[in-house]
Amino acid sequence: MATLNILRTLAEQQQFQALKEACLTLVYDQDAAVLILLALAYAHLGQQPLAEQTRQAALDMACDFDATMQVDLAGVYLATRQLDDAEQALKAALQLQPTHALALARLGWCRTQQGQLDAARSLFQQSIQLEPTRLAVFSHLAQLHLIQTEYAQAQQVVHAAWQVLPGLPEMPECVVQQHTAALHNTQLRLWVVTAQFAVAEAWLQTQSHEAVESHAQWVMLYAELLAEHNAHDEAEDSLRDCLKQYPENVDVYLQLANLAYVQGHFQQARHLLRQALKLAPEHIALWVKLCGVDLRITSVRARQAAEKAVALAEALVEDDPTLVQLQRAQAKSALAQVESHEQHIDTAEHLFREVLAASPDFVPALQGLGELHIQQGRIEDAIVLFERIKQIDPVKGHIALIHARQFPEDEGVLAHLERAARVPSLAGPVSANILFHLASAWQKRQAYDKAFAFAAQANQACRKFLSYDRQTHRDSMARVRMRFSPALYEHRAGSGIETTLPVYVLGMPRSGTTLIEQVLSGHSQIFGAGELSVIPQVIQGLNRWERHAGSGRSFPDCVDDLSPRVAQGIAQNVLTELQAYAPAAKHIVDKLPHNFEHIGLIKFLFPQAKIISVRRDPRDIALSNYFTHYQAQHGGMGFAYDLTDIGQQLADHNLLMHHWHQVFPGELLELHYEDVVDDLEGCARKMLDYIGVAWEPNVLKFNELDRPIKTASMWQVRQPLYRTAKGKWRHYAKHLAPLTTGTNAKIESPAYDMLTLPEPGFLSEGVECYRQQDLDGAERHFKKMLHHCPEHAACNYMLGLVYLHKGYLQAGIESMQRALDKAPWHKEWQDNLAKAKAQASALDQRDTTTADVNDALVEV
Repeated sequence: MATLNILRTLAEQQQFQALKEACLTLVYDQDAAVLILLALAYAHLGQQPLAEQTRQAALDMACDFDATMQVDLAGVYLATRQLDDAEQALKAALQLQPTHALALARLGWCRTQQGQLDAARSLFQQSIQLEPTRLAVFSHLAQLHLIQTEYAQAQQVVHAAWQVLPGLPEMPECVVQQHTAALHNTQLRLWVVTAQFAVAEAWLQTQSHEAVESHAQWVMLYAELLAEHNAHDEAEDSLRDCLKQYPENVDVYLQLANLAYVQGHFQQARHLLRQALKLAPEHIALWVKLCGVDLRITSVRARQAAEKAVALAEALVEDDPTLVQLQRAQAKSALAQVESHEQHIDTAEHLFREVLAASPDFVPALQGLGELHIQQGRIEDAIVLFERIKQIDPVKGHIALIHARQFPEDEGVLAHLERAARVPSLAGPVSANILFHLASAWQKRQAYDKAFAFAAQANQACRKFLSYDRQTHRDSMARVRMRFSPALYEHRAGSGIETTLPVYVLGMPRSGTTLIEQVLSGHSQIFGAGELSVIPQVIQGLNRWERHAGSGRSFPDCVDDLSPRVAQGIAQNVLTELQAYAPAAKHIVDKLPHNFEHIGLIKFLFPQAKIISVRRDPRDIALSNYFTHYQAQHGGMGFAYDLTDIGQQLADHNLLMHHWHQVFPGELLELHYEDVVDDLEGCARKMLDYIGVAWEPNVLKFNELDRPIKTASMWQVRQPLYRTAKGKWRHYAKHLAPLTTGTNAKIESPAYDMLTLPEPGFLSEGVECYRQQDLDGAERHFKKMLHHCPEHAACNYMLGLVYLHKGYLQAGIESMQRALDKAPWHKEWQDNLAKAKAQASALDQRDTTTADVNDALVEV
């Protein structure tokens, strides 16, 4: 009995490694009580298979469990997340001994997890009255008061705990530190929720002197608490001040990066992680995190980060097998995510399965493989994986199952998810992701008002981090309409490539573009490539070039400067990229919905391109967007989180499509989602006739296609055609006033003085003349551009070179200086200007020829 008391004391002091070693020195396989405590140690040390095996060995012994053994058994169940089994063991213990203080405390913890907060509070209070020396129970009770916003009661509990601490029996210093830290943790939370920031910061300052080694950890906790209460700017300020004090603390860099990430500041997060990696280049978790950030920017860098993490993980020496296994799982899962992102499905699946072979309960791999299966239409396989996640992490498992349209039948599960959604994190007081899934689940139960309430809360949580501005978007659409007018195509005839290979399916997001692409992909001569970023990348390339040239222009203004040769080169690059997806296909479909904004550029590059515009009842589009949590919320989908913004986007879309039909009369095919649902074959025939291919009945079996789909509609197109999505807006009609306001708002934009060049290619033609040593021709071209665009940096620079070669040193230097004033980032321009100035100065002092200056200049 004395031995058991010692073991239980180790357990209560959370010295699980010591508990494990002590149990193993005994004849533990003949004593069920010792076996249970050994299982408890295994569970808390992360050795789950050994915990399960040892616990079962204890249960297999034919002996009666006393109350304390049942409480120990409940501890094992709680450590392995088996809440129902823990509750049964605790009830059995309390039947044997109703005043068992630890049983009451652990049952209180169960009730907290079940959302029965009043019952939990009563149990904690009973436990403290029976044994007022268990500080962990004080902490749980204080946290419970915090959850229920009973701040005065929480403060009383904390004060009581501080009074108990000095009178406790002698404990190891590490245990005292654990209890002290727990109480400081609760107190800091109390100061933040009651807005006593000055008190909190004064205490943090004392810690910088009294506990230097842990001061940074307290500042990070303080920053986390600030973020949980939507004070993200203050959290960042606190962390940056801490970084000044501890400039080599990798953890502070990591938390700053996490804070930037949840706000959508991906470039900032990347910079912080790179800074941390300079300090800790072999820190595997940092490389894994960098991979996740880079996936939001560029998959090329993400792959580099993941491969670096894998290489470091594979090189680890197995001093701690559990840690090594975890880090290898993290690294390889990161690489699998990159492969999945790049649609290398087989490679990604192989990597995920390798991870799960070594770590069967690694949730990110289970989740990643499940999502991969959904993309492939393997819904049942995904559900099996998500059910496994549910056993490990019920919240993540249920969310994954809802995503796969497996909705919980028990409303208690939804109540548990709602509580989880309201657990604060770095992102703020609520989890938008869980709230979106709750909205979907309640919609499925036809509780439409409740579903809308959850969707509204989720969207509100997201909006605080979004930079979308409806007027900026409206103004950009006005510029698109101005630039891509009929006059552009009249004056730039012959641009682009005559081909019918590209097919663009476009429209408002959630209008039915995925369904249309899936139907077309059933044809033997048509390949559906999914949502491609090819056209947006062309636009980014144009913007990069204009910035490099220092023209002061950007897309769409700069399109009039594309000569036929340049436009055809761009178009050929696009074709090459498209053909790589399916070299034998006669037509390749790009179904990026927002390409409706870029129809003008598409027709400039590909005059014969086939464009299918998908329309749908705008109210259904609006609700579908409002209920969807987009990965691209910080990009093109920022409008989808506010009904008024959605309404204005719908109006912008309608006006722009009207413009395109006027510019390209009869060249675009317009389909209505509702017509497709009512007459699939008729609409399919119309599309195939428009594209120019023969009828094939396989296009009607769109839900049977074996091809990955990675959009928000990937689940729907795996099902037979259904009509329940039509008119869904009627369930939410009373909530749609903001949508009507946005849709009916007057479309106004300022009058633009948009520069229009009389002919394209002044800069490129001038450079070519310069290279051919036709200085007069080059000068004419550059001056023509400068007549229309006097601030054009590249033309000023090139004109300066021409002047230098002609011997007009001062004029050349002045022109080059104007260029650098506009575009100071050009190192070669700086070097050449410095050489020209040096030679001009030398020319004043000695007999230096113009040829000396020319010889010193860098080649263009």
